[in-house]
Amino acid sequence: MVVLIVIVAIVVLLLLSLMVSYNRFISGRNAVQTAWADVDTELKRRYDLVPNLVNTVQGYAAHERGVFEEVTRARAAAQSAQGPAQASEAEGPFVSALGRLFAVAENYPELKANQNFLQLQATLSDTEDRIQSSRRVYNDTVQGFNRRVQAFPSNLIAGWFHFQSAQFFTIPDAQRATVAEAPRVDFSNITQAPPAAPSAPAPSAPDVPGPGAPTAS
Repeated sequence: MVVLIVIVAIVVLLLLSLMVSYNRFISGRNAVQTAWADVDTELKRRYDLVPNLVNTVQGYAAHERGVFEEVTRARAAAQSAQGPAQASEAEGPFVSALGRLFAVAENYPELKANQNFLQLQATLSDTEDRIQSSRRVYNDTVQGFNRRVQAFPSNLIAGWFHFQSAQFFTIPDAQRATVAEAPRVDFSNITQAPPAAPSAPAPSAPDVPGPGAPTAS
């Protein structure tokens, strides 16, 4: 009888442990999904800013058609990405194209007079900070969840119930270099146009004596 009680107690403890571990996996998966939703919201906020930004710069540099088309294509590809893996692949080309757009803007100091452009640039900068913050939270959440999926003995529970490792949101190494090389524009240097340097006076032409004028002896 005592042996039976011990066996029943062990089985109950195992079932309780199984239930607790399963519930922790469910909570972890939900946390990963919630963290990704926050990242996705900030990415969409940035994508929504791009058309107005392109239109504003295009008003000053209409001949830079190739840059505008590149930004438009990269934005469309990034918007159509599904999940962290595809978003990571699309992020590199998009950020690189956006960097080239700002490099074009750098050549037009008169944009400092366009309040719409300055507001868009400030909003974009704030959105980039929010993306990086939410990305760190997401990747930390993924790291914790994946640790449970891969570590023993919780990996047994993960295998039984088909819990799989979540994907990080990163930029692939091949594209990270491209982003790092993208021109970065400091707009503080165009808020005040430098005074124009005074032009040097043109040298005066030598006096040429006219016909009949006396010459020096």
